[in-house]
Amino acid sequence: MSQLAVTVIGPDRPGIIADVTEALAGAGVNLEDSTMTLLRGHFAMMIVCSGPFAEVKEALEPLRGELVITVRETGPEHAHAPIGAPYILSVHGADRPGIVSAITRMIASVGGTITDLTTRLSGELYVLTAEVELPPSAELGMLQRALEITAEELGVGITLRPAESDDL
Repeated sequence: MSQLAVTVIGPDRPGIIADVTEALAGAGVNLEDSTMTLLRGHFAMMIVCSGPFAEVKEALEPLRGELVITVRETGPEHAHAPIGAPYILSVHGADRPGIVSAITRMIASVGGTITDLTTRLSGELYVLTAEVELPPSAELGMLQRALEITAEELGVGITLRPAESDDL
């Protein structure tokens, strides 16, 4: 069996998750990792699973049209090996271009990685929440100060705190 990545995007409606997962189960596929969300009325799902490539594509074919579905082989499984301690990063403030790129660049500059990121616009308030891993070599004080300076330039508030096990 192949390691597969399946993406599904389309206008939201009741039953998309049930339709997609039912088709995959019918092809003998077990879901290994998945994420599903709504983005301004559009449904988006990513799934990593193991299954027979041709059968998975065929099983999902009837759902194409209203939904954009891709299936691709990903090769051997590569488990995520944590690079360091987990943190929760929160950003909030007036919406404007460049928030995500500036904040994530700061994390990358110290060798950190983002394992999950969500943004939401609620009226004029922009909210970003991310799970971040920082390597032991990261100078936490310097990163905190760099994030504060960047947040001030962007006109947003920012918090970086160690993740508790129940946060993840």
